[in-house]
Amino acid sequence: MKRLCYVVVLLTIIPTMLIAQPQEIDPGRLGVDAAQQRLQEISVSRFEDPGFWRVSMTLDSGVITYRRLEGGPMEAEPIEAELEAGIDEQNRYVLGVKAEFFRRRASNIFIEAARPIPIPGVVKTLSVWVVGRNRNHRLNVVLNDYFGNPVVLPMGRMNFSGWQQMEVAIPPRIPQEDLYIGGDRGLQFVGFLIEPDLLQSYGSYYVYFDDMRAVTDLFAEEVRDPDDMVDSW
Repeated sequence: MKRLCYVVVLLTIIPTMLIAQPQEIDPGRLGVDAAQQRLQEISVSRFEDPGFWRVSMTLDSGVITYRRLEGGPMEAEPIEAELEAGIDEQNRYVLGVKAEFFRRRASNIFIEAARPIPIPGVVKTLSVWVVGRNRNHRLNVVLNDYFGNPVVLPMGRMNFSGWQQMEVAIPPRIPQEDLYIGGDRGLQFVGFLIEPDLLQSYGSYYVYFDDMRAVTDLFAEEVRDPDDMVDSW
């Protein structure tokens, strides 16, 4: 009877364990609604210019500062398309953010670009290298869709040590083009929103960002027959 109970418990636990295993995102299978795709990895920001960023949090929750520091993830590989094109852009610095909490309370941290960064094509995934300092704080990416409406997507908890690449898939429900209106397709990157864990929102918290990339479908932007008319009349 005990052996039967063990078997029942294992059959209940194993499917849950299998579901809980992290899976890699396949950009080629996200929101496919056309017969042709031209997926390409592109750079969104390398965080080389600290003047391009703004940081903020509630004034009565703490003090937040940021700066540029030398460094970066050693595991980050160069973008294949840039190598083929002979592009060798500098990636020497990272963006560091320091939040000094006055007390435990729910207070979000916002890292905002000075102006939204356009991402061309139909974006499939976004990724960024992060040092999360092994806290349970949640990282979200803030975007503008095709119509300028804000979208917040969760990237996960930063409960890890050292550099880790965090990635999010762009849901097909987010509009990135309008066949009736036309114009450039894609999204705009606005910034990052950090939701601190209430039990760990004390003292000083450091977080670092580097090498944000997107995998996007550039078929319509890059492929056009020479005898094809331009829709601009």
